Amino acid sequence: MFIGRDLDRVDALAKVLGTAGFAHDLRMEGMLFACVVRSTKPHALLRDVDVSGAYAVPGVLRVVSHKDIPGQNTFGALRKDQPFLAESRVRYVGEPILVVIGENEAVAREGAARVRIDYGEIDAVLEPDATGKGRQIYDTGSLMAYKKVRKGDVEKGSAASDVVVAHTFRTTWIDHAFLETEAGIGYVDEGGRIVIKSSTQNIHYKRVEISRLLAIPEERIRVVQATTGGGFGGKLDVTCEGFLALAVHLLKRPVFMRYTREESFLSNTKRHPLSIDYKTGARKDGTLTAVKVDITGDTGPYASYGDAVCLRVAVHATGPYEVPNVWADCKLLYTNNPVSGAMRGFGVPQLAFAHESQLDEVAEALGMDPIDIRIRNGLKRGSVTATGQVLSASAGFVETLKKIEPFWRARQKTKKGSGFGLGCMYYGIGNTGVANPANALVELGEEGRVILHTGACEIGQGSDTALLQIALETLGVARSDVLLDRGDTDTSKDAGSSSASRQTYISGKAVQEAALGLRAFLDEAGYYHRGRALGDIYRATKDKGRLLFEGFFNPPASGLDEATGQGIPYATYAFASHMTEVEVEEATGACRVKQVHAAHDVGKSINPKAIRGQICGGVAMGVGLALMEEFIPGKTASFDAYYIPTSLDMPRVEVFLVEDEEPTGPFGAKGVGEPALIPQAASVVNAVTDAVGVHVYELPCHVERLKGLIESKKTTK
Repeated sequence: MFIGRDLDRVDALAKVLGTAGFAHDLRMEGMLFACVVRSTKPHALLRDVDVSGAYAVPGVLRVVSHKDIPGQNTFGALRKDQPFLAESRVRYVGEPILVVIGENEAVAREGAARVRIDYGEIDAVLEPDATGKGRQIYDTGSLMAYKKVRKGDVEKGSAASDVVVAHTFRTTWIDHAFLETEAGIGYVDEGGRIVIKSSTQNIHYKRVEISRLLAIPEERIRVVQATTGGGFGGKLDVTCEGFLALAVHLLKRPVFMRYTREESFLSNTKRHPLSIDYKTGARKDGTLTAVKVDITGDTGPYASYGDAVCLRVAVHATGPYEVPNVWADCKLLYTNNPVSGAMRGFGVPQLAFAHESQLDEVAEALGMDPIDIRIRNGLKRGSVTATGQVLSASAGFVETLKKIEPFWRARQKTKKGSGFGLGCMYYGIGNTGVANPANALVELGEEGRVILHTGACEIGQGSDTALLQIALETLGVARSDVLLDRGDTDTSKDAGSSSASRQTYISGKAVQEAALGLRAFLDEAGYYHRGRALGDIYRATKDKGRLLFEGFFNPPASGLDEATGQGIPYATYAFASHMTEVEVEEATGACRVKQVHAAHDVGKSINPKAIRGQICGGVAMGVGLALMEEFIPGKTASFDAYYIPTSLDMPRVEVFLVEDEEPTGPFGAKGVGEPALIPQAASVVNAVTDAVGVHVYELPCHVERLKGLIESKKTTK
């Protein structure tokens, strides 16, 4: 049996020994180095670009501009609106303008530093304007996306409430802060094809964009995922891949790129800053009657994954609770701030901060225990979500609350400034209301070794191991009989992106389907009942061609009505409840997160140890979101002014797994990557309120902000 087993990660040994080939480690004989010249202005016309200084540097071979692009100079996962290289104007600090290619890194960077650009500055739009009356970044206006959800009558629901709580919550930009910055190498192979190896979360999408950029067929391009040192959504968009492909296309030599940490901070997409006006109504018994949420977000000058964030935020506006009357609006607006894109949770972590804070205040107003109001209103089988979807299976939210309930009831403050908080969430697995397929291939290869071919990108989340376990369980063969071939467009079909917590569920099901095809063949060939060896079966059939079996899965979801947001956006949801204990030093505002009890409904646990690791990582990121992380445009340049949790900030974490199996998932499994993060910041903030009696409406609640809240409370007494 391989499902439910703590199988060691397939990449563990290579990473521990330092033999894994991360993108930063890639080298080729005769390779060149490329670096990007980026805008220093948030909004400006490019009046003149003088590259003579770059060419004066010995060893600089080429300075590439938008004029050198043979195909289309735009990219984007959902909208093709972002230039690879700026043409006549720039719209954010860090926007690429040129690529300088030199014989080595020092030469290329020196050449880039000597480029002189004459800017015609334009007043920048730095605040989202939902009214449309202020300055606009585009002639068409500043509204990038507008999504809404309507259920019941929110005004009648509010009028029938015994208590109504309303507040505004704000979050800021967050950087992905992955350990390995964006990097890769490109070259021309023996067949004349362009090959790109990079740190990425989606190989097939990157191939599409390179094809458009160079105006060459996709089959003339190969994209391979190098071992990737973290992603969290920040390596979904095209980063260095387009520049590498363009450089290789022009010079026909190997070219390497790696971003400095400062360059990564400057150029990479950020978590969307949101302003959330939240109004909650409830009856005396704690039953929720109405939720009205009006959300405005800053998406920067280009769309990136903004459409997906906007829709997901609106869909998840109520949190994991059944509410009969819902009015949710989300507007994302263009500005000249950094581009906001996909980051672990697609806007739901920000929203959880709001709805969990609201629920605690409603409970306080009613004199209820916070866990009781959650149990009373929690989604379960038969519940109807805000989009009108009836949950017919795999809805273990209340069970997650029951797992931590004994610890909540027994909680005891040990000293002044100690406190406890709850945070809960639900999260739709996969992309929202759109086709969301994955493909996988399973082959019986030489000497009877089974080869699993998948395009799913491993970014540290453990998908390689989970997919392998699914194949092993389905086939009933030994671990040594299966090889994993992952992350190469030459040998795999499109598995979609490693995002939206989708790979275990969607690619996992595709792997299971492919493995079932091979299993049926092996059964007929006598492997299971007559003990015929895999090698014998291969040798007896190899002359007939490759024994290749394909699996495909597209979750059974539907689109949403544009006017009401009603429909079935996801086939399944993950659920979680976190309980956090903190200690706050009132004199300084310092907050220490001591312990977390985390309960997650994962459908079916493929690898319990790996899931616990994911949850611990999510807790760490949630602590950062709650207390530390804040990217300030124009000020935050690197880690010297951007604070993330270290090992010393990690609390003790106790994990509880609920297995309410998902019928459409592989062996009942669904995802946990983003759910691991989503409830954590909310539980920290609620614990802070319990500890020192102040309500937090803006993140991060860092030392200075918390100290200010404590002092304000003292002066108002």
